[in-house]
Amino acid sequence: MRLILIRHGETLWNEEDRCQGFSDIELNSKGREQAQLLALALKEEPFKAIYSSPLKRAYETARVISQFHNLNVEVDVDLKELNMGRMEGLTVKELLARYPDFMREWAHRPAALVLPEGESLAQLQERAWQAIERIYKAHPGETVGVVAHHFTILTLICKAIHLELSHFRRLRQDIASKTLLEVGERGSVLTCLNDTHHLREGEGVKAKG
Repeated sequence: MRLILIRHGETLWNEEDRCQGFSDIELNSKGREQAQLLALALKEEPFKAIYSSPLKRAYETARVISQFHNLNVEVDVDLKELNMGRMEGLTVKELLARYPDFMREWAHRPAALVLPEGESLAQLQERAWQAIERIYKAHPGETVGVVAHHFTILTLICKAIHLELSHFRRLRQDIASKTLLEVGERGSVLTCLNDTHHLREGEGVKAKG
């Protein structure tokens, strides 16, 4: 299976650098533009299915992409972002002020550390990978798009390439980026990571116009 992992477009909370987990925040105007650029970049992909987190920012991005493929967006709740619990909606500055001990620990052992009233990266990875396994069984040998979130995609990549979650910061997953995995019975191969060339090309077109 050719699995294209797509991070949703920008929201107001992305712009404000706030923790954005289960909160159902919509795309902002820039995010909607990014979704259109993603859709154009993925226009020629032979998608057999497009899956999405149920959260608005991901689902709206997926709907825009699906317009070129005559496909309904399939929603899977296990593709939701990390549950950030009490940290939801806080900025990095607020996190450091309110949870200094946690943030120090998060810097050194993030994998199994459970966010207050939330979940851990390990728990997120387990549920998100279950979604990928279901998708793989339904679409062997096919091209599938999955629109999800920052931590969700990072944990999936770690699982696919057998990278320990404690090293997730070695990977990058920008807003409105796309990543390609070849998933098979013998394992997975990462063939493209964090591709955002469509955003740069879009900015060039706007500047000329």
